[in-house]
Amino acid sequence: MHIDQIIKEKVAEAIQALYAQQVETDSVQVQNTRKDVEGDMTIVVFPFLRFSKQSPEQTATQLGEYLKENVDLVEDFSVIKGFLNLTISKQYWLSVLGAAFLDPEFGFQKASEESPLVMVEYSSPNTNKPLHLGHIRNNLLGFSIGEIIKANGNRLVKTNIVNDRGIHICKSMYAWKQWGEGKTPESTGIKGDHLVGDFYVLFDKRYKAEVEELVGQGMSKEEAEQQAPSIIAAREMLRKWEAKDPEVIKLWEMMNQWVYDGFDVTYKELGVDFDKIYYESDTYLVGKEEVLRGLEEGVFYRRDDESVWADLTPEGLDEKILLRSDGTSVYMTQDIGTAKLRFNDYKIDKMVYVVGNEQNYHFQVLSVLLDKLGFDWGKGLYHFSYGMVELPHGKMKSREGTVVDADDLMAEMIEVARKTSEELGKLEGYTEEELAETYKTIALGALKYFMLKVDPKKNMLFNPEESIDFNGNTGPFIQYTYARIRSVIRKANDNGIELNEELSEEITLSDKEKELIKSLSLFPSVVKEAGDAYSPAVIANYIYALVKEFNQFYHDHSILGEQDDAVRNFRLVLSKAIANTVQTGMSLLGIKVPERM
Repeated sequence: MHIDQIIKEKVAEAIQALYAQQVETDSVQVQNTRKDVEGDMTIVVFPFLRFSKQSPEQTATQLGEYLKENVDLVEDFSVIKGFLNLTISKQYWLSVLGAAFLDPEFGFQKASEESPLVMVEYSSPNTNKPLHLGHIRNNLLGFSIGEIIKANGNRLVKTNIVNDRGIHICKSMYAWKQWGEGKTPESTGIKGDHLVGDFYVLFDKRYKAEVEELVGQGMSKEEAEQQAPSIIAAREMLRKWEAKDPEVIKLWEMMNQWVYDGFDVTYKELGVDFDKIYYESDTYLVGKEEVLRGLEEGVFYRRDDESVWADLTPEGLDEKILLRSDGTSVYMTQDIGTAKLRFNDYKIDKMVYVVGNEQNYHFQVLSVLLDKLGFDWGKGLYHFSYGMVELPHGKMKSREGTVVDADDLMAEMIEVARKTSEELGKLEGYTEEELAETYKTIALGALKYFMLKVDPKKNMLFNPEESIDFNGNTGPFIQYTYARIRSVIRKANDNGIELNEELSEEITLSDKEKELIKSLSLFPSVVKEAGDAYSPAVIANYIYALVKEFNQFYHDHSILGEQDDAVRNFRLVLSKAIANTVQTGMSLLGIKVPERM
């Protein structure tokens, strides 16, 4: 139990003992004591004056005396106006340090078979183009939220829905059939998702030229957009696909497989994975069945043009189309089907959708529709809505001129990491293989940390050069501090100095040392806060503050040069506990920390 909770419970006991009154533990206000005041924890006593019927100073003194007398970890107290400042015993702080040093999962709760099962959906790509910058933020947030949910004692299923059907897929397929000349990823050496994306871009180029030509022949722009030969052919291909035309299905399967192979490479490079992947081509039919059931039961209605709609105006929303007049489904239909399949496949207690904030309304509607269809879990769906990410203009070239490709971005990040490391001369004496691995670790650490340290709800600007700075609130700064600690531990081992978890109570803790242990003690509550708020930023900013504090300690205190064995051992144990916490904290963000740097 964290010190805050212990103090709250003991104060509630003191109120009962001194004034025969009961107070809720959570109503007791406990905070860290200000740096310019002696003490560790401060209690606000004003709310208790109605029980004590005395002045703030007298009430604080009575509470302080009771706590000092009856609570072992309270060593002393002081009173300033209506504030009671408690000095916590050195033994308590050393016990916290011991726990952080010995437990590789300090701050984490373990899941059991009875723990809630949480499903997190993220990524959700289309099979007509490669993953881009927006997908990177989505994947990193989704993966990290999953790890944080797991660290809070839940069971986890990571899932992905691939949008593998529809007119956009048929555009790539038609372009390949018309102008592809039999090209494959193998024959061109182009990654599969990029090759298919190139044909999607080619379709768009040809289509625009056709529209321009038809407009030149006297058609209106709207008419030309409908009558262009390539769009008519793509629509015909979609109709054939829905009719299960063997030739179209074969082409669809081949090109989709190219894309999946390409996605797998990107996901692996990014360090994210999934327990189960769903495909819209499977789920849309289930959604269609549900919509038709809703129509039969009078939940939905049919318009004169045969389209099917839901009237959500009583819920303060609009009317929503669910099936077009030709019977084809929309995104919402597919999401209804996917949700049903998931709850059939897994006994989910909570479903979290990691999807950008432009889809806020969509998920409001989905929740209401599932509720109307009689699914008792409909209202419990959680849309983790995050802001958009952009690059400073002109920083990186993109494959399509408008969208920044994920593979290009990661390759560029690795190049920036290489240049920065070479300029700083930090990686001398490494083999080529070690250099390549370290550049990748630094690059991805920089990318992930920069993306995740920002409040997820906010739009953000991602600056590659700024993210790889070895100073300031960056991934490489944290990685470098971790590597520095590991270097100190290695030197200790090389000199025959063994770390002993039995810490001497005779040593005197400096203010900085005590502050570091206090910061360490906060980690379990930080993990909980990040879980409650679904916010990796809470973890990221805690780790940065911890590392910054350690660097000040490292600057002011000798570790290996300390002559007193007990003090030296304490500082080594403290350093290793900090490194452990940095490593576990960064793992919640999906970031590796290098042993050397």
